[in-house]
Amino acid sequence: MTSAYHTPVLLEESVGWLDIAPSGTYVDLTFGGGGHSRRILESLGGAGRLYSFDQDRDTRANCPDDSRFHYVESNFRFLRGALRLRGVTEVDGILADLGVSSHHFDALERGFSFRGSAPLDMRMNQRGGRTAADLVNTLDADALTRILGDWGEIDTPWKVAGCIVRARAAQPIRTTAELVAAVAPCTPKKDEAKFLTKLFQALRIEVNGEMEALKMALEQSLKVLRPGGRLVVISYHSLEDRLVKNFLRSGNFEGRIEKDFYGRAETPFEVLTRKAVTPSGEELARNPRSRSAKLRAAVKLK
Repeated sequence: MTSAYHTPVLLEESVGWLDIAPSGTYVDLTFGGGGHSRRILESLGGAGRLYSFDQDRDTRANCPDDSRFHYVESNFRFLRGALRLRGVTEVDGILADLGVSSHHFDALERGFSFRGSAPLDMRMNQRGGRTAADLVNTLDADALTRILGDWGEIDTPWKVAGCIVRARAAQPIRTTAELVAAVAPCTPKKDEAKFLTKLFQALRIEVNGEMEALKMALEQSLKVLRPGGRLVVISYHSLEDRLVKNFLRSGNFEGRIEKDFYGRAETPFEVLTRKAVTPSGEELARNPRSRSAKLRAAVKLK
């Protein structure tokens, strides 16, 4: 089930950086197909515990039958509260693989892929909230421009927003194929796939509030990690990686280093990965979707 759902990225590297203590308590913030969680369980002893988060109910089918494993059906933005509800106030390590699972791209009916035609949904949690169709059909051109520029880093977001507004004036944009057709006039023929990837990424991030959720989870990680506990994050685009890099370096999202009275840097973490860890050539050949992955790890100081 796991391999069909999602191939875990940087599996040995990420679990290795967690430096697992057999009796420790660990968190997998992005359970998905369960690949990372299963590897963590292999390293835990009988007294160890693992809490794995996922807001997508589809992932429950991937849960291992293991008394040390605890599935948390929740967005990881609620990390601290969800753990406290389960009597956990301190953990030894947290792993987050921020990528969209292969399952979401391959399950065309979820609307994450621009290949084929499917309802323009893109919600990780299908039990509520706005869909991508809601956004493209109701937001004004300025709001669309902001989303496409901020989250997709599209070069001319106002042009793309204009294409969407003109197309929806004729008829609502309800499917992925209709969105692709709507932006066709401003799609560069040479880099069509790259452009559409950025467009769909921007809408997906906005629909799921991904950047705000990541900020909340990182801030809460400081409160739940014990001193000496480790945080390992795998990101897939520059927006995520910048947030993670700055936070691990400084404890804030701007990368601003605070100094004490004596001029010594005050940071909550010691960064363990001087440069981001990337997939090996062997992994890239085996799983091309891992090509943009970057892993960063740090240990909490106090």
